[in-house]
Amino acid sequence: MESPLHHFEVHTIVPIHIGGLDLSINNAVVAMWVGLAVICGMFLLPTKRGLSLIPGRLQSVLEIAVEFIRNLVYEFIGEEEGRKYVPFIASLFLFILACNLIGLLPGSYTITSQLAVTGVFATGIFILTLIIGFSKHGMHFLGILVPPGIPKVLIPIMIPIEIISMLARPISLAVRLFANMTAGHTVLAVLFGLAMTGPLWLGWLPFGFTVIINGLEIAIAFIQAYIFTTLTCVYIGDVIKLH
Repeated sequence: MESPLHHFEVHTIVPIHIGGLDLSINNAVVAMWVGLAVICGMFLLPTKRGLSLIPGRLQSVLEIAVEFIRNLVYEFIGEEEGRKYVPFIASLFLFILACNLIGLLPGSYTITSQLAVTGVFATGIFILTLIIGFSKHGMHFLGILVPPGIPKVLIPIMIPIEIISMLARPISLAVRLFANMTAGHTVLAVLFGLAMTGPLWLGWLPFGFTVIINGLEIAIAFIQAYIFTTLTCVYIGDVIKLH
């Protein structure tokens, strides 16, 4: 039976080497481009046709998605401050969702199953929260390391704890998305391999589980995109409100 981890292997399609840098186009890069193309196409198509007061199916789906994301941002960041973050959060949610769903297609690649990719997302969001915090509050932003109402004698103990807590945020953000997508695809690969290599009269059993788990993976793709963007909103809201 083929290794269940073969789905996560990166294969070079167009080798490109400039100096000491490897800029080759591989299956992960193609999957990322496809995800971007799907999201851009979904928004450009109804715009090109002209938005209607009586929306069609695609326009209705997009309006529901944007409204959902906007409410999510307003809930955790606030309407006044959160308005400028809606495009960023919407792009983040839709891109992660598209990449999660594309990875379920046979022969495709799930870039969110790579810790390097989710780590870059999480690290970028962590750096963004620091920039927002210092730009809005200046050096007073460091007050986030001292919970309100704490006795002064405990401050030397709480500051290292709060620093560790803040550094753990991007780690948990990256690992959560990576682990869920990797685990689901591994289980699918194992069950499908059993269905293909086992006795014919028993093959229907793992194949049936494959269909069920594949449906579950579609739900997980939405849930993980939602959790990632929700936590992003929470972290941005915390640095703005100094919670």
